[in-house]
Amino acid sequence: MTTEDNAAGAKLEKMTTNLAKIEALSSRLMAALAARPASDPGVQGPGQEIYIKAATAYLAGLMQNPSRVLEQQISYWGKTMRHYVDAQQALASGELRAPEDTGPKDRRFSNPVWDSNPAFNFLKQQYLFNAEAVQNAVAVMEGIDDHERKRVDYFSRQIVDMLAPTNFLGTNPDALERALETDGESLVRGLENLVRDIEANNGEFAVTLADPEAFVVGENLATTPGKVVFRNRMLELIQYAPSTETVYETPLLIFPPWINKFYVMDLKPQNSLIKWVVEQGFTVFVVSWVNPDASYADVSLDDYIREGYLAAMAEVRRITDQPQINAVGYCIAGTTLGLTLSHLQRAGDTSVKSATFFTTLTDFSDPGEVGVFLDNDFVDGIERQSSADGMLSKTLMSRTFSYLRSNDLIYGPAIKSYMLGEAPPAFDLLYWNGDGTNLPCKMAMQYLRGLCQGDGLAKGTFPVFGHAASLSDILVPLCAIACETDHIAHWRGSFNGIKQMGSQDKTFILAQSGHIAGVINPPSKGKYGHYTNPRPVAGAPDDWKATASFTQGSWWPRWADWLANRSGAMKPARIPGDSTNAVLCDAPGTYVLAGPARVAKA
Repeated sequence: MTTEDNAAGAKLEKMTTNLAKIEALSSRLMAALAARPASDPGVQGPGQEIYIKAATAYLAGLMQNPSRVLEQQISYWGKTMRHYVDAQQALASGELRAPEDTGPKDRRFSNPVWDSNPAFNFLKQQYLFNAEAVQNAVAVMEGIDDHERKRVDYFSRQIVDMLAPTNFLGTNPDALERALETDGESLVRGLENLVRDIEANNGEFAVTLADPEAFVVGENLATTPGKVVFRNRMLELIQYAPSTETVYETPLLIFPPWINKFYVMDLKPQNSLIKWVVEQGFTVFVVSWVNPDASYADVSLDDYIREGYLAAMAEVRRITDQPQINAVGYCIAGTTLGLTLSHLQRAGDTSVKSATFFTTLTDFSDPGEVGVFLDNDFVDGIERQSSADGMLSKTLMSRTFSYLRSNDLIYGPAIKSYMLGEAPPAFDLLYWNGDGTNLPCKMAMQYLRGLCQGDGLAKGTFPVFGHAASLSDILVPLCAIACETDHIAHWRGSFNGIKQMGSQDKTFILAQSGHIAGVINPPSKGKYGHYTNPRPVAGAPDDWKATASFTQGSWWPRWADWLANRSGAMKPARIPGDSTNAVLCDAPGTYVLAGPARVAKA
């Protein structure tokens, strides 16, 4: 037997072994999928009404303006047939080449095979023709309002993206090449990754975005030194150790969103917002919210304000012996900070000296991209499911936000993990993204119904402790940071809420990038810039931006200057755990460890 025969035999044996592994893993996969608990259909997709409206609008357009619809169809048919004829002519010429491809570039088709191989090129171009035709058909629909059109456009794009040839093994050249190179080993690893994810999520599909073994909260994430100085059923309050000999008189209290965990602001030392703010001479306190279970089902937004905001504010004032604090609210925590400020103003309480809003919506008249999930078909389903569970699960929320960027957060990572057999990357931000929290049922429905759907804060109808809150009641000096490509709290909506606040001292900063990257943008990177404008925060958002000045680099120093001007004189640094308060444990505390985060080794 020759060396070549031995090599061929070894490859065949390896391939046979891998196929056997695939069969065993497939059995595990079926068992994991069978264990998936039943869920309300309303949380799995939009109701039938949206499809009926889309079909009715399309047929109405065909009847009322047939020439317009036929023009689009003929254009689509023409492109499709022309490409088919070009492909046939190339094949008839005896050359194994693809016809000329003048279409738009799409990073999903970056493998050169999509351009050089006639079969793959044909698949790609036909798919892109179809995708374009669907988008054009939605764009010209008549008889539906703008909101319905946005929903039809969004969900039709979801279907189109899901059916991309890159999402299937037989039509993904990257996956096929890797399988041949590894004698099927990549497919085995990919199936192992898929089975692991399905088993870990109780039968739900949720691709692991970051290496779960690469990070330990409290060891290589959330490492800024500090102490937990207060705890109740809603939060742990962390006071960070100073890194300067003197600090500003007025302390800073940061409320992160309780949809995720606070350490997005304290990932690694080089991109930690908390560490950086401490280094600027501020006494920094941060709330670490509890991760609720079903026992928190009846916890309301009033409870978050009373036992969260007001309790934390009182403790910070007591610990620092200061009559006022500066407060920060991020995302939903910013919305709730607005509710709290309205309550304090009505109560004649001047505890808050200034307020900063990170990527915050308070006017939901246009909720932006996330609005496609705020109609009753979804919200009714969420209410039924969360009522049964006692909470709105982190899995459902994470999946919803991921589908707003499905190619980046679902299909792309799934291809790498399941088709190419790659291990997830050691990426701190993606690790944090997977370390979500649940929401209490009552609080979640108050937020969805009263604020998102009812726009109660902007309309002055949402109750706090039985009295309607209003944006006009927010009179403290304020600074708002919004992000240009934010798909969760879009910047125009943020601007529209800020301009309705009653304060006469408003600063609005528009940062480049999105909901997280635009905020976690340390000056050392020099990556994303920001827009500012001395004009009042008034009028149309785009008019404000058109006359704004652009500054390359992080907005952090600009905000620190703004904050310093509202933080009083310098005084000796405050040490957590001195005579004013007891220390419960070291930062990052215990509440942050509830869920998938691994506990730091003792």
